[in-house]
Amino acid sequence: MARARLYKDFFLHTDITVMFVLLLVLVGAHLALFGVGIRSLICFGAGLVGFMFSEYMTHRFFFHLKAPRNSTFLRLLKRLHYDHHTHPSDLKLLFLPLWYSLPNLVVFVGVFYLITGLPDASAAFAAGLITMLLMYEWKHYVAHRPMQPRTRLGKWVKKTHLLHHFKNENYWYGVSTPFVDAIFGTLKDEKQVPTSAFVKDLEGRPEGQ
Repeated sequence: MARARLYKDFFLHTDITVMFVLLLVLVGAHLALFGVGIRSLICFGAGLVGFMFSEYMTHRFFFHLKAPRNSTFLRLLKRLHYDHHTHPSDLKLLFLPLWYSLPNLVVFVGVFYLITGLPDASAAFAAGLITMLLMYEWKHYVAHRPMQPRTRLGKWVKKTHLLHHFKNENYWYGVSTPFVDAIFGTLKDEKQVPTSAFVKDLEGRPEGQ
């Protein structure tokens, strides 16, 4: 696949384009209204770190829930993650849909604003969240497309995510931040982890798996 096509598939995908535009508008408005200060930089960094941990927690404890009996909830999980495990190279299932990511962004930023009461800090926090979301989407995209990362870190990130998809779904949850797996004990030596029979069938896992 031509490299130009690979970049086009990412940057012109609606879910990605909208988030990029939102980030540019947010940063531009922040610079025009508040400028750049230490508080903004700290809150931007808090947004980055906040997304890293929310990514891991969401992936492990929400996306990997046992299949619910409620059909609506089941369809939600199938679109958000189950079907991605079944068809890991399907571009339509690769990105977080806007109907999921935008409400989550509003909730996180809303809570941050309620705690701080600071519009400038909240805008910087939101920019950090979106920036890390886009980094997550890019690393996730690279992991599933015929692209070879150039750095050792990039190659390691791709390898750990593919282990999650093709070795065992119970480990290596951190797509963009595998170091969070190290904190929570889910970063393992692949040789010590058995191959799961349900790595492509999250919906079919029995209780206790």
